[in-house]
Amino acid sequence: QLQASGGGLVQAGDSLRLSCVASGRAINNYHMAWFRQAPGKEREFVAAITKTRSSTPYADSVKGRFTISRDNARNTVYLQMNSLKPEDTAVYYCAADAQLITSSLRVKDAYDYWGQGTQVTVSS
Repeated sequence: QLQASGGGLVQAGDSLRLSCVASGRAINNYHMAWFRQAPGKEREFVAAITKTRSSTPYADSVKGRFTISRDNARNTVYLQMNSLKPEDTAVYYCAADAQLITSSLRVKDAYDYWGQGTQVTVSS
C-alpha cells in the first residue's frame, strides 16, 4: 500500500514537499514515480526515480522546479516542489513497479501499484 501526503493550498511561488510511504513492501525493490491529474485532464507523468537512483526523469513542465528523491530506510519517496504555479494544481499520485523497464518510467500504465492521491492547489 502507498500512502501519499503533504498536499495543500499554497500561493504561486511557494513550495511543498509530498511524501509517499509504502507499507507491506520494501521500496528498494521498486521504481517509484509521481503522476498528477488535474480536473478534466488525463493523469500525467511528473517524475520518477529508479531503484538504484541512476535515473530521475522529469516532465518538461516541472524540470528545474521539482525534485524526486527516495529514502529506502524510511520506505518513503518524496517530491519537493518549488516555485509552484497555478498550473501545478492537481491531485498527485505516487506509483511503484518492480519490473518495468527504464524506457517505460513515464508511462502510467506500466505501474502496478498506486497511492490514493493528495491534492495540491496553487492560487495565483
